[in-house]
Amino acid sequence: MVKLVLFDIDGTLVRTGHAGTQAFAKTFATEFNAKNGLDKMRFAGRTDFSLVREGFQHNDIPATPENFERFFERYTFWLDHILARSQTEICRGVWEMLRALQSLPRPPVLGLLTGNIRLGAEIKLRHFGLWEQFEFGGFADDHEERDLIADAAHHRSHRVLGKKLRGEEMVVVGDTPFDIRCGRAIGARVLAVATGGSTLEELKKHTPDWAVSDLTQITAGEICSPAAGR
Repeated sequence: MVKLVLFDIDGTLVRTGHAGTQAFAKTFATEFNAKNGLDKMRFAGRTDFSLVREGFQHNDIPATPENFERFFERYTFWLDHILARSQTEICRGVWEMLRALQSLPRPPVLGLLTGNIRLGAEIKLRHFGLWEQFEFGGFADDHEERDLIADAAHHRSHRVLGKKLRGEEMVVVGDTPFDIRCGRAIGARVLAVATGGSTLEELKKHTPDWAVSDLTQITAGEICSPAAGR
């Protein structure tokens, strides 16, 4: 049986009205007087650290630990400020799926697997009342590469569950090919949802175990069944 379900955030659980993108641009502009190349950056499925590094490169800003710290200190301020004024929504079927998973006879642990830094993830999910639904997560603070964030979440689950999980005991839920890839990196089954950065057909090309238009199209029982996905 599945013992752990890890959820991506942006485009999988919630839509923030591009508050994160706007907060990135605002931070670069106000803190570093930097505007070059930001309109060409692709955010879907990326990690916060890789995006900041790309922004630094476009603007010839040294990618020092001090500059990363400086960026994220202001970014979280602007994210909270902009999010409060944005048109936001929880993706279709999310609350129903979380409740259904929690109501199973042997409910899995619910966690996060995201390219957001931990504080950014918390700010976003607290806005929707979702933060408390998840016991732990893997975040951009753990590593710049998404596959290694997945590895960090997997190792963290050992401490939470008291055992090392096999791949078939984990499911990763996400909305981009990056989520499918990082799920495969830890041997997990993958549920791809077309509620964010990729279409259903694009997601199917990467052969997830399940590909659905949104979380109303699959049940908690299907996800957590011992049978392989489709």
